[in-house]
Amino acid sequence: MRINQTPPMTFEIAGPRGAPVIAVLGGISASKHVTSSVSDPSPGWWEEVVGRGRAIDTRRFRVLGIDYVTRGKDAAPVTTTDQAEALAAALDESGVRRLQAVVGASYGGMVALAFGARFAARARRLIVISAAHESDPIATALRHLQRRVVALGSEVGRERDGLAIARGIAMTSYLTARHFDERLGESDRADSRLVEHRIGSYLRTRGEQFAEEWTSERYNALSLSLDLHKIRPEDITVPTTVIAVSADRLVPLAQSRELAHRLGGPSQLIEIDSSLGHDAFLGDSSRISPFVSELVQLEEELVS
Repeated sequence: MRINQTPPMTFEIAGPRGAPVIAVLGGISASKHVTSSVSDPSPGWWEEVVGRGRAIDTRRFRVLGIDYVTRGKDAAPVTTTDQAEALAAALDESGVRRLQAVVGASYGGMVALAFGARFAARARRLIVISAAHESDPIATALRHLQRRVVALGSEVGRERDGLAIARGIAMTSYLTARHFDERLGESDRADSRLVEHRIGSYLRTRGEQFAEEWTSERYNALSLSLDLHKIRPEDITVPTTVIAVSADRLVPLAQSRELAHRLGGPSQLIEIDSSLGHDAFLGDSSRISPFVSELVQLEEELVS
């Protein structure tokens, strides 16, 4: 007997019915589960920023997150425009005509820009954190090497190790030299065992945690999607706020300034400093949250 199974939902909504809806999109490792809710009380990937009483308050807003789409290795590469279309499909399915805002960080910021270019009438504002209109060449070079590591691991039957090492390399680009210097503290740099423990163990642990949940196919698809991303800022007329981190090694400050300058609609650039660099949106919420909170509340006032 054939049993029909309902396909898993590719999006999730938290917050009161009838409230304005905000789409929240993160890096390639983010998921539809943005924050804890009654239906799923487990912590979301942006729990410190989204939730009851937080910067994006789920007592006042509905928050929509999506799972990023990928394709098989023999299919056409997935693009940020594909992700924007997936977000639009989630809006259609949930009956949302227009978003209060799209808040996107890292890869999610790229998707937010693609959404603004493709579906301008469906968002009142974009808030783009640590993302630009195209990939920086050095970031592309680093990700190319990471994909080669993943491919090598798969070829020799050690896919998990390849993913773990690639993720460890990626962590060195997400964070800053200052962060790793603080991790070493006042220790003797000549003590190789201590350096290996304080730095190597950290990168190995983070890499192995990542490899537990990922496949090389999904990693390569989204990694390549980052590199293929290219949007004409002039095509985006939705009011957009760009939040840039001065120490971001993947999205140089000059690139964020160029994006804000070239945007086709009202734009604002906010520059902050954080030793977490590109990962400030994840680990330095005290720097990010006040701006996000003010921007979404401003938009709520304009709508009401």
